[in-house]
Amino acid sequence: MKRVPVIEMVGIGKSFPGVRANHDISFRVYPGEIHALLGENGAGKSTLMSILAGLYRPDSGYIKVKGKTVNFRSPRHALSAGIGMIYQHLRLVNNLTVAENIILGASQSPFLLKPDYIEKETRELSARFGLNVNPSARISYLSLGEQQRVEILKMLYRGCDVLIMDEPTTVLTPQEVKELFNTLRFMAEEGKAVVLITHKLHEVMEIADYVTVLRRGEVVGSDHIENLDEVTLTRMMVAREVVYQEVKRGTSPGENILEVSGLRVLGDQGHIALKDVDLNIRQGEILAIAGVAGNGQRELVEALSGLRPVEQGEIRLDGKNISHLSIRRRLKMGLHMIPEDRMGMGLVPNLNVMDNTILRNYLEDEFRRGPFINYRKVNAYSRDLVERYNVFLADVRHPINYLSGGNLQKLLLGREIDQNPRVLIASYPVRGLDVAAAETVYRIFLQEREKGTGILLVLEDLDDIFRLADRVGVMYDGEIKAVLNVATADIDQIGALMLGAQKAEGEHV
Repeated sequence: MKRVPVIEMVGIGKSFPGVRANHDISFRVYPGEIHALLGENGAGKSTLMSILAGLYRPDSGYIKVKGKTVNFRSPRHALSAGIGMIYQHLRLVNNLTVAENIILGASQSPFLLKPDYIEKETRELSARFGLNVNPSARISYLSLGEQQRVEILKMLYRGCDVLIMDEPTTVLTPQEVKELFNTLRFMAEEGKAVVLITHKLHEVMEIADYVTVLRRGEVVGSDHIENLDEVTLTRMMVAREVVYQEVKRGTSPGENILEVSGLRVLGDQGHIALKDVDLNIRQGEILAIAGVAGNGQRELVEALSGLRPVEQGEIRLDGKNISHLSIRRRLKMGLHMIPEDRMGMGLVPNLNVMDNTILRNYLEDEFRRGPFINYRKVNAYSRDLVERYNVFLADVRHPINYLSGGNLQKLLLGREIDQNPRVLIASYPVRGLDVAAAETVYRIFLQEREKGTGILLVLEDLDDIFRLADRVGVMYDGEIKAVLNVATADIDQIGALMLGAQKAEGEHV
């Protein structure tokens, strides 16, 4: 008996102003299959899946679900056909609780149900799929990692036959990834289909049954996973060899630029999130922060940058106490940040590229003409910045929500680095980026280090930490458990500290 695809997309085309996102794409997914969709940032993966999920309507081509042609008018229409998508940029209501978000839009309104009932259902669903989260917590109080767990649970609650997941593991711990993959495999064994958009090739090799690769909006290859390897997939994605820069560590970092002593900070719900944190960042070095998500990394970055008040302790930049200075004063002194949520905090989606490039310095005389902004100079500045940092776009006058994740990150990095920072802080700077875009971003950080900038990187991949950083601070439960020299540190030692093991005497460097 001939197998019928649960999803069949034929001849799909989609264009935006100045950008051809998809061209004549055919894509099939069968019941019980985990299908990985690969490609560089901007290859058209998210656009194609957004068409399947009903967010966009194709310019050409058609879609079949279980052999029947459909014409989705909205995401709700696609969801009613059993297709749900979890987007890379989260779609949650910040003022509602976890439980309310999970059942929001389902057959019963959360406002007509008792809180105890919906929290009980959420707790049971969380336990079933191993994605634990507090049902009564408001979304605005959660980290990005916890928020993405809510998105996953939201789709699972609706019992989707086809689950599209856009970079689902970027905010999960290794154990959570393992549990998620167990869940996906269980779903596949039950006859459901999963489309996995990811840049992590080792995950593709581990979980996928079939792979389709896009490049510049077109399919360049599809095959069963047993016929592929990581080298082949990388070459298909980027049509060239990705050159991994050899990292040379300086033997003698300079003097301290940023010093933190006895730092105590409260979390969103009034608990102590940072407990007497001590650390320093030196001139021309990269200090990485390692730790399982939710152990104080976000609060540390926000306290250093001025987004979160300091309850106790000191932050000193070039010997001056900046603990209670405003964000703008810290920027003037040379402390810049690349936030974890590049679209929510770093950039403004509905503004164009020009406006986003001057968000930090629009008050400077060079961009003003009396009380007004001189857009002729802003246009020239934006074009120069885009060219220097290899940001691929159609026009600097277009809104930035047309850009891929890699290009957004390069634009954000370029804007901050162009201000000549003394200290640059970045949270998960390559989250959601493909291998080529991630390597470009890391190369930019290494160039900054060579210029003498002190860099604090919050990273989730220990391999990246060992390749890039000079020192690593390990966080657990709001404390810096140890600061280690990467050249002499052991990956098992760091892993144990991340899980709460006690530090040994003399480990701080």
